[in-house]
Amino acid sequence: MKTSDILAIGLMTFAMFLGAGNIIFPPFLGLEAGQHLLPAMGGFLITAVGLPALTLVVFGRLNDSKLLTHPLPAGVATAMWVAILTAVGPAFSMPRAVTVAYEMGIAPFVSDNCLPLFSFLFCLVTLILAFRPGKLVDYIGKVMTPMLIILLAILAIYAMVSPLALPPAPQSHFIDSALTQGLVQGYMTMDAIAAVGFGWVVIKTIHDKGVTQTKAVSRITCKVALIYAVLMGACYIALGYVGATSAPIAEGVTNGGELLTRYVAHTFGDYGQWLLAAIIIMACLTTTVGLTNACTEYYEQTFNVPFRRSATIVIIATGLIANIGLNQILAVSLPAILILCPVAIALVLTAFVYPGDKRYSAIYVTTLFTAFAFGSIDAISILGMMPVSMDHFFEQWLPLYSAHATWLLPCLSILLFCALPMYRQQANSAVSTQS
Repeated sequence: MKTSDILAIGLMTFAMFLGAGNIIFPPFLGLEAGQHLLPAMGGFLITAVGLPALTLVVFGRLNDSKLLTHPLPAGVATAMWVAILTAVGPAFSMPRAVTVAYEMGIAPFVSDNCLPLFSFLFCLVTLILAFRPGKLVDYIGKVMTPMLIILLAILAIYAMVSPLALPPAPQSHFIDSALTQGLVQGYMTMDAIAAVGFGWVVIKTIHDKGVTQTKAVSRITCKVALIYAVLMGACYIALGYVGATSAPIAEGVTNGGELLTRYVAHTFGDYGQWLLAAIIIMACLTTTVGLTNACTEYYEQTFNVPFRRSATIVIIATGLIANIGLNQILAVSLPAILILCPVAIALVLTAFVYPGDKRYSAIYVTTLFTAFAFGSIDAISILGMMPVSMDHFFEQWLPLYSAHATWLLPCLSILLFCALPMYRQQANSAVSTQS
Protein backbone atom coordinates (compact mmCIF):
# COMPACT_ATOMS: atom_id res chain seq x y z
CA MET A 1 0.00 0.00 0.00
CA LYS A 2 1.23 3.47 -0.85
CA THR A 3 2.28 5.75 1.96
CA SER A 4 -0.36 8.29 0.94
CA ASP A 5 -3.08 5.64 1.33
CA ILE A 6 -1.81 4.63 4.77
CA LEU A 7 -1.76 8.29 5.81
CA ALA A 8 -5.31 8.77 4.52
CA ILE A 9 -6.56 5.76 6.49
CA GLY A 10 -4.79 7.09 9.58
CA LEU A 11 -6.45 10.48 9.13
CA MET A 12 -9.81 8.77 8.63
CA THR A 13 -9.30 6.80 11.85
CA PHE A 14 -8.39 9.92 13.80
CA ALA A 15 -11.49 11.73 12.52
CA MET A 16 -13.82 8.84 13.35
CA PHE A 17 -12.59 8.83 16.95
CA LEU A 18 -12.66 12.61 17.30
CA GLY A 19 -16.24 13.20 18.42
CA ALA A 20 -17.61 16.13 20.36
CA GLY A 21 -16.85 14.43 23.67
CA ASN A 22 -13.18 14.15 22.76
CA ILE A 23 -13.08 17.88 22.11
CA ILE A 24 -14.83 19.04 25.29
CA PHE A 25 -13.22 16.64 27.82
CA PRO A 26 -9.57 17.89 27.70
CA PRO A 27 -10.22 21.63 28.31
CA PHE A 28 -12.00 20.95 31.59
CA LEU A 29 -9.29 18.48 32.61
CA GLY A 30 -6.70 21.17 31.85
CA LEU A 31 -8.60 23.72 33.93
CA GLU A 32 -8.84 21.42 36.95
CA ALA A 33 -5.27 20.09 36.64
CA GLY A 34 -3.73 23.55 36.20
CA GLN A 35 -0.04 23.39 37.07
CA HIS A 36 -0.28 19.58 37.19
CA LEU A 37 -1.35 19.40 33.54
CA LEU A 38 1.59 17.25 32.42
CA PRO A 39 1.05 14.27 34.77
CA ALA A 40 -2.72 14.52 34.38
CA MET A 41 -2.47 14.57 30.62
CA GLY A 42 0.05 11.73 30.72
CA GLY A 43 -2.45 9.52 32.51
CA PHE A 44 -5.24 10.68 30.23
CA LEU A 45 -3.29 9.76 27.10
CA ILE A 46 -2.49 6.27 28.40
CA THR A 47 -6.15 5.29 28.67
CA ALA A 48 -7.85 7.64 26.18
CA VAL A 49 -5.34 7.04 23.36
CA GLY A 50 -3.28 4.01 24.36
CA LEU A 51 -6.19 1.61 24.86
CA PRO A 52 -7.90 2.43 21.52
CA ALA A 53 -4.55 2.22 19.71
CA LEU A 54 -3.90 -1.20 21.30
CA THR A 55 -7.35 -2.32 20.12
CA LEU A 56 -6.51 -1.34 16.54
CA VAL A 57 -3.19 -3.21 16.76
CA VAL A 58 -5.01 -6.33 17.98
CA PHE A 59 -7.44 -6.10 15.07
CA GLY A 60 -4.48 -5.90 12.71
CA ARG A 61 -2.89 -9.01 14.20
CA LEU A 62 -6.16 -10.91 13.81
CA ASN A 63 -6.75 -9.65 10.23
CA ASP A 64 -10.44 -10.46 10.65
CA SER A 65 -12.71 -8.52 12.98
CA LYS A 66 -14.78 -11.57 13.87
CA LEU A 67 -11.70 -13.39 15.17
CA LEU A 68 -11.80 -11.08 18.18
CA THR A 69 -14.67 -13.16 19.55
CA HIS A 70 -13.91 -16.40 17.66
CA PRO A 71 -12.90 -18.39 20.80
CA LEU A 72 -16.21 -17.56 22.51
CA PRO A 73 -19.34 -19.72 22.13
CA ALA A 74 -21.20 -18.63 18.99
CA GLY A 75 -24.21 -17.23 20.83
CA VAL A 76 -22.05 -15.29 23.28
CA ALA A 77 -19.91 -13.87 20.47
CA THR A 78 -22.95 -12.69 18.52
CA ALA A 79 -24.55 -11.17 21.61
CA MET A 80 -21.27 -9.43 22.42
CA TRP A 81 -20.97 -7.81 18.98
CA VAL A 82 -24.64 -6.79 18.84
CA ALA A 83 -24.43 -5.22 22.32
CA ILE A 84 -21.22 -3.30 21.58
CA LEU A 85 -22.20 -2.07 18.13
CA THR A 86 -25.72 -1.14 19.22
CA ALA A 87 -24.37 0.75 22.23
CA VAL A 88 -21.74 2.72 20.29
CA GLY A 89 -24.18 3.09 17.39
CA PRO A 90 -27.88 3.99 17.40
CA ALA A 91 -28.53 3.47 21.11
CA PHE A 92 -25.98 5.86 22.59
CA SER A 93 -23.04 7.43 20.76
CA MET A 94 -24.72 8.40 17.49
CA PRO A 95 -27.81 10.13 19.00
CA ARG A 96 -25.51 11.91 21.43
CA ALA A 97 -23.37 13.11 18.52
CA VAL A 98 -26.45 14.49 16.75
CA THR A 99 -27.72 16.39 19.82
CA VAL A 100 -24.28 17.72 20.79
CA ALA A 101 -23.70 18.92 17.22
CA TYR A 102 -27.02 20.77 17.42
CA GLU A 103 -26.59 22.19 20.92
CA MET A 104 -23.05 23.48 20.34
CA GLY A 105 -23.13 24.11 16.60
CA ILE A 106 -26.64 25.34 15.77
CA ALA A 107 -28.61 26.25 18.92
CA PRO A 108 -26.51 29.40 19.68
CA PHE A 109 -27.60 30.89 16.36
CA VAL A 110 -31.34 30.13 16.43
CA SER A 111 -34.17 31.00 18.81
CA ASP A 112 -36.60 28.20 17.90
CA ASN A 113 -36.23 24.47 18.42
CA CYS A 114 -34.73 23.33 15.12
CA LEU A 115 -33.50 19.96 16.39
CA PRO A 116 -35.96 17.91 14.26
CA LEU A 117 -34.93 19.67 11.05
CA PHE A 118 -31.23 19.61 11.94
CA SER A 119 -31.26 15.94 12.93
CA PHE A 120 -33.02 15.05 9.68
CA LEU A 121 -30.42 16.90 7.58
CA PHE A 122 -27.51 15.63 9.69
CA CYS A 123 -28.68 12.02 9.46
CA LEU A 124 -29.35 12.40 5.73
CA VAL A 125 -25.78 13.58 5.10
CA THR A 126 -24.47 10.72 7.27
CA LEU A 127 -26.53 8.23 5.28
CA ILE A 128 -25.36 9.58 1.93
CA LEU A 129 -21.71 9.29 2.97
CA ALA A 130 -22.26 5.86 4.54
CA PHE A 131 -23.88 4.51 1.36
CA ARG A 132 -20.47 4.53 -0.30
CA PRO A 133 -18.19 2.82 2.23
CA GLY A 134 -15.43 2.43 -0.34
CA LYS A 135 -15.16 6.22 -0.48
CA LEU A 136 -14.75 6.71 3.27
CA VAL A 137 -11.03 7.37 2.90
CA ASP A 138 -11.71 9.99 0.24
CA TYR A 139 -14.53 11.69 2.15
CA ILE A 140 -13.06 11.64 5.63
CA GLY A 141 -9.34 10.90 5.34
CA LYS A 142 -8.52 13.20 2.44
CA VAL A 143 -11.07 16.03 2.77
CA MET A 144 -12.84 16.36 6.11
CA THR A 145 -9.96 15.46 8.42
CA PRO A 146 -7.45 18.00 7.02
CA MET A 147 -10.14 20.68 7.42
CA LEU A 148 -10.80 19.53 10.98
CA ILE A 149 -7.08 19.56 11.82
CA ILE A 150 -6.71 23.08 10.42
CA LEU A 151 -9.60 24.35 12.55
CA LEU A 152 -8.22 22.73 15.70
CA ALA A 153 -4.73 24.02 14.89
CA ILE A 154 -6.06 27.59 14.83
CA LEU A 155 -7.31 27.15 18.39
CA ALA A 156 -4.13 25.46 19.59
CA ILE A 157 -1.66 27.87 18.01
CA TYR A 158 -3.48 30.92 19.29
CA ALA A 159 -3.59 29.49 22.82
CA MET A 160 0.16 28.79 22.77
CA VAL A 161 1.14 32.13 21.23
CA SER A 162 -1.21 34.24 23.33
CA PRO A 163 -2.35 32.37 26.47
CA LEU A 164 -4.96 34.10 28.60
CA ALA A 165 -3.07 33.35 31.83
CA LEU A 166 -0.60 31.02 33.48
CA PRO A 167 -2.01 27.66 34.65
CA PRO A 168 -3.61 28.00 38.11
CA ALA A 169 -3.11 25.76 41.13
CA PRO A 170 -4.60 22.28 40.67
CA GLN A 171 -8.05 21.55 42.04
CA SER A 172 -9.67 18.67 43.89
CA HIS A 173 -8.18 15.23 43.15
CA PHE A 174 -5.57 16.74 40.82
CA ILE A 175 -3.68 18.17 43.80
CA ASP A 176 -2.25 14.87 45.04
CA SER A 177 -3.13 12.34 42.33
CA ALA A 178 -3.05 14.06 38.97
CA LEU A 179 -1.75 11.01 37.11
CA THR A 180 -4.39 8.70 38.58
CA GLN A 181 -7.17 11.19 37.90
CA GLY A 182 -5.97 11.53 34.32
CA LEU A 183 -6.05 7.75 33.92
CA VAL A 184 -9.63 7.62 35.23
CA GLN A 185 -10.90 10.44 33.04
CA GLY A 186 -9.22 8.97 29.97
CA TYR A 187 -10.84 5.64 30.71
CA MET A 188 -14.23 7.35 31.06
CA THR A 189 -14.05 8.69 27.48
CA MET A 190 -14.91 5.06 26.59
CA ASP A 191 -13.01 5.29 23.31
CA ALA A 192 -11.76 1.77 24.03
CA ILE A 193 -15.24 0.40 23.33
CA ALA A 194 -15.64 2.65 20.28
CA ALA A 195 -12.34 1.23 18.96
CA VAL A 196 -13.92 -2.22 18.83
CA GLY A 197 -16.50 -0.79 16.44
CA PHE A 198 -14.06 1.26 14.40
CA GLY A 199 -11.78 -1.77 14.07
CA TRP A 200 -14.30 -3.20 11.60
CA VAL A 201 -14.00 -0.10 9.41
CA VAL A 202 -10.19 0.04 9.50
CA ILE A 203 -9.68 -3.63 8.61
CA LYS A 204 -12.34 -3.48 5.88
CA THR A 205 -10.73 -0.36 4.42
CA ILE A 206 -7.30 -2.04 4.31
CA HIS A 207 -8.81 -5.12 2.65
CA ASP A 208 -10.59 -2.91 0.09
CA LYS A 209 -7.19 -1.52 -0.88
CA GLY A 210 -6.16 -5.04 -1.91
CA VAL A 211 -4.06 -5.93 1.16
CA THR A 212 -5.23 -9.17 2.80
CA GLN A 213 -2.06 -11.00 3.91
CA THR A 214 -1.99 -11.08 7.73
CA LYS A 215 1.54 -9.74 8.26
CA ALA A 216 0.96 -6.89 5.82
CA VAL A 217 -2.39 -5.99 7.39
CA SER A 218 -0.81 -6.06 10.86
CA ARG A 219 2.05 -3.83 9.75
CA ILE A 220 -0.28 -1.31 8.10
CA THR A 221 -2.65 -1.29 11.07
CA CYS A 222 0.26 -0.50 13.41
CA LYS A 223 1.13 2.50 11.23
CA VAL A 224 -2.51 3.60 11.17
CA ALA A 225 -2.70 3.28 14.97
CA LEU A 226 0.49 5.35 15.29
CA ILE A 227 -0.92 8.13 13.07
CA TYR A 228 -4.14 8.12 15.09
CA ALA A 229 -2.25 8.17 18.40
CA VAL A 230 0.03 11.06 17.40
CA LEU A 231 -2.82 13.22 16.06
CA MET A 232 -5.22 12.45 18.90
CA GLY A 233 -2.49 12.94 21.49
CA ALA A 234 -1.55 16.31 20.01
CA CYS A 235 -5.23 17.32 19.93
CA TYR A 236 -5.74 16.38 23.58
CA ILE A 237 -2.57 18.16 24.71
CA ALA A 238 -3.48 21.33 22.82
CA LEU A 239 -7.05 21.42 24.13
CA GLY A 240 -5.81 20.62 27.64
CA TYR A 241 -3.47 23.60 27.42
CA VAL A 242 -6.36 25.79 26.27
CA GLY A 243 -8.23 24.80 29.43
CA ALA A 244 -5.21 25.21 31.71
CA THR A 245 -4.68 28.81 30.54
CA SER A 246 -8.35 29.86 30.58
CA ALA A 247 -8.84 30.48 34.30
CA PRO A 248 -9.73 34.21 33.88
CA ILE A 249 -12.88 33.33 31.91
CA ALA A 250 -13.74 30.07 33.68
CA GLU A 251 -15.62 31.23 36.75
CA GLY A 252 -18.70 29.09 37.26
CA VAL A 253 -18.14 26.73 34.32
CA THR A 254 -19.20 23.14 34.94
CA ASN A 255 -18.02 21.34 31.81
CA GLY A 256 -15.56 21.51 28.95
CA GLY A 257 -18.16 22.51 26.38
CA GLU A 258 -19.07 25.64 28.31
CA LEU A 259 -15.41 26.47 28.86
CA LEU A 260 -14.54 26.03 25.18
CA THR A 261 -17.51 28.17 24.15
CA ARG A 262 -16.37 30.98 26.44
CA TYR A 263 -12.79 30.70 25.18
CA VAL A 264 -13.60 31.01 21.48
CA ALA A 265 -16.08 33.84 22.14
CA HIS A 266 -13.48 35.74 24.18
CA THR A 267 -10.59 35.07 21.81
CA PHE A 268 -12.19 35.26 18.38
CA GLY A 269 -15.30 37.33 19.05
CA ASP A 270 -18.32 36.66 16.85
CA TYR A 271 -16.23 34.50 14.55
CA GLY A 272 -15.30 32.23 17.44
CA GLN A 273 -18.74 30.67 17.67
CA TRP A 274 -18.69 29.93 13.94
CA LEU A 275 -15.25 28.34 14.32
CA LEU A 276 -16.42 26.16 17.21
CA ALA A 277 -19.63 25.24 15.38
CA ALA A 278 -17.65 24.07 12.35
CA ILE A 279 -15.31 21.99 14.51
CA ILE A 280 -18.11 20.35 16.51
CA ILE A 281 -20.40 19.58 13.56
CA MET A 282 -17.57 18.16 11.46
CA ALA A 283 -16.25 16.07 14.36
CA CYS A 284 -19.71 14.65 15.07
CA LEU A 285 -20.35 13.93 11.39
CA THR A 286 -17.14 11.94 10.92
CA THR A 287 -17.99 9.92 14.03
CA THR A 288 -21.55 9.09 12.94
CA VAL A 289 -20.39 8.08 9.45
CA GLY A 290 -17.75 5.76 10.89
CA LEU A 291 -20.13 4.20 13.42
CA THR A 292 -22.83 3.71 10.78
CA ASN A 293 -20.38 1.79 8.62
CA ALA A 294 -19.15 -0.28 11.57
CA CYS A 295 -22.70 -1.35 12.49
CA THR A 296 -23.85 -2.05 8.95
CA GLU A 297 -20.71 -3.98 8.00
CA TYR A 298 -21.34 -6.34 10.91
CA TYR A 299 -25.06 -6.76 10.28
CA GLU A 300 -24.39 -7.43 6.60
CA GLN A 301 -21.71 -10.05 7.27
CA THR A 302 -23.50 -11.75 10.17
CA PHE A 303 -27.21 -11.54 9.37
CA ASN A 304 -27.06 -11.00 5.57
CA VAL A 305 -28.96 -7.72 5.89
CA PRO A 306 -28.29 -5.62 2.75
CA PHE A 307 -25.88 -2.79 3.51
CA ARG A 308 -28.20 0.03 2.45
CA ARG A 309 -31.18 -1.35 4.34
CA SER A 310 -29.14 -1.83 7.50
CA ALA A 311 -27.61 1.65 7.25
CA THR A 312 -31.06 3.18 6.77
CA ILE A 313 -32.42 1.41 9.86
CA VAL A 314 -29.43 2.54 11.95
CA ILE A 315 -29.83 6.15 10.83
CA ILE A 316 -33.61 6.22 11.36
CA ALA A 317 -33.18 4.81 14.87
CA THR A 318 -30.48 7.40 15.57
CA GLY A 319 -32.67 10.29 14.44
CA LEU A 320 -35.69 9.11 16.43
CA ILE A 321 -33.73 8.58 19.65
CA ALA A 322 -32.03 11.96 19.29
CA ASN A 323 -35.45 13.64 19.09
CA ILE A 324 -37.79 11.74 21.38
CA GLY A 325 -35.85 11.13 24.56
CA LEU A 326 -32.09 11.01 24.57
CA ASN A 327 -32.03 11.62 28.33
CA GLN A 328 -34.23 8.60 28.92
CA ILE A 329 -32.13 6.50 26.57
CA LEU A 330 -28.99 7.61 28.37
CA ALA A 331 -30.51 6.64 31.70
CA VAL A 332 -31.17 3.14 30.35
CA SER A 333 -28.07 2.67 28.24
CA LEU A 334 -25.38 4.27 30.43
CA PRO A 335 -25.22 1.34 32.91
CA ALA A 336 -24.86 -1.05 29.96
CA ILE A 337 -22.10 1.11 28.47
CA LEU A 338 -20.25 1.26 31.79
CA ILE A 339 -20.33 -2.54 32.02
CA LEU A 340 -19.55 -3.14 28.34
CA CYS A 341 -16.44 -0.95 28.43
CA PRO A 342 -14.37 -3.15 30.81
CA VAL A 343 -15.70 -6.28 29.08
CA ALA A 344 -14.57 -4.93 25.70
CA ILE A 345 -11.13 -3.96 27.03
CA ALA A 346 -10.75 -7.38 28.70
CA LEU A 347 -11.66 -9.03 25.40
CA VAL A 348 -9.00 -7.03 23.56
CA LEU A 349 -6.35 -7.84 26.19
CA THR A 350 -7.23 -11.53 25.98
CA ALA A 351 -7.05 -11.48 22.19
CA PHE A 352 -3.66 -9.75 22.44
CA VAL A 353 -2.29 -12.67 24.49
CA TYR A 354 -4.27 -15.46 22.76
CA PRO A 355 -5.09 -14.12 19.27
CA GLY A 356 -8.27 -15.81 18.06
CA ASP A 357 -7.36 -19.32 19.23
CA LYS A 358 -10.28 -21.67 19.98
CA ARG A 359 -8.06 -23.75 22.29
CA TYR A 360 -8.23 -20.96 24.85
CA SER A 361 -12.00 -20.58 24.88
CA ALA A 362 -12.16 -21.23 28.63
CA ILE A 363 -9.69 -18.39 29.29
CA TYR A 364 -11.77 -16.00 27.17
CA VAL A 365 -14.98 -16.90 28.98
CA THR A 366 -13.37 -16.68 32.42
CA THR A 367 -11.77 -13.32 31.70
CA LEU A 368 -14.94 -11.80 30.27
CA PHE A 369 -17.09 -13.10 33.11
CA THR A 370 -14.62 -11.59 35.60
CA ALA A 371 -14.67 -8.25 33.76
CA PHE A 372 -18.46 -8.33 33.71
CA ALA A 373 -18.74 -9.08 37.44
CA PHE A 374 -16.27 -6.45 38.61
CA GLY A 375 -17.33 -4.00 35.90
CA SER A 376 -20.86 -4.18 37.30
CA ILE A 377 -19.51 -3.09 40.69
CA ASP A 378 -17.72 -0.16 39.04
CA ALA A 379 -20.86 0.80 37.11
CA ILE A 380 -23.01 0.83 40.26
CA SER A 381 -20.39 2.99 41.97
CA ILE A 382 -20.14 5.46 39.06
CA LEU A 383 -23.93 5.79 38.93
CA GLY A 384 -23.98 6.59 42.67
CA MET A 385 -26.19 3.60 43.47
CA MET A 386 -23.77 1.75 45.76
CA PRO A 387 -24.99 1.48 49.39
CA VAL A 388 -22.77 3.45 51.76
CA SER A 389 -21.72 0.42 53.81
CA MET A 390 -20.73 -1.57 50.70
CA ASP A 391 -19.01 1.48 49.26
CA HIS A 392 -16.75 1.73 52.33
CA PHE A 393 -16.15 -2.03 52.25
CA PHE A 394 -15.14 -2.07 48.57
CA GLU A 395 -12.99 1.03 48.96
CA GLN A 396 -11.05 -0.72 51.71
CA TRP A 397 -10.71 -4.17 50.15
CA LEU A 398 -10.98 -3.82 46.36
CA PRO A 399 -7.86 -2.44 44.61
CA LEU A 400 -8.57 0.40 42.14
CA TYR A 401 -12.17 0.73 43.36
CA SER A 402 -11.85 4.51 43.71
CA ALA A 403 -10.50 4.61 40.14
CA HIS A 404 -13.52 2.64 38.86
CA ALA A 405 -11.23 -0.11 37.55
CA THR A 406 -11.66 -2.98 40.00
CA TRP A 407 -11.90 -5.38 37.04
CA LEU A 408 -8.37 -4.69 35.80
CA LEU A 409 -6.18 -6.56 38.30
CA PRO A 410 -8.35 -9.72 38.43
CA CYS A 411 -8.42 -9.93 34.62
CA LEU A 412 -4.68 -9.32 34.29
CA SER A 413 -4.05 -11.95 36.97
CA ILE A 414 -6.07 -14.52 35.03
CA LEU A 415 -4.24 -13.76 31.80
CA LEU A 416 -0.83 -13.86 33.48
CA PHE A 417 -1.56 -17.07 35.38
CA CYS A 418 -2.78 -18.80 32.22
CA ALA A 419 -0.11 -17.36 29.93
CA LEU A 420 2.95 -18.47 31.91
CA PRO A 421 2.51 -22.23 31.27
CA MET A 422 1.82 -21.56 27.59
CA TYR A 423 4.96 -19.49 27.08
CA ARG A 424 7.00 -21.94 29.15
CA GLN A 425 5.81 -24.76 26.90
CA GLN A 426 6.65 -22.75 23.79
CA ALA A 427 10.14 -22.01 25.15
CA ASN A 428 10.72 -25.71 25.91
CA SER A 429 9.56 -26.64 22.43
CA ALA A 430 11.95 -24.12 20.89
CA VAL A 431 14.85 -25.51 22.92
CA SER A 432 13.95 -29.07 21.93
CA THR A 433 13.80 -28.09 18.27
CA GLN A 434 17.22 -26.43 18.43
CA SER A 435 18.66 -29.51 20.15
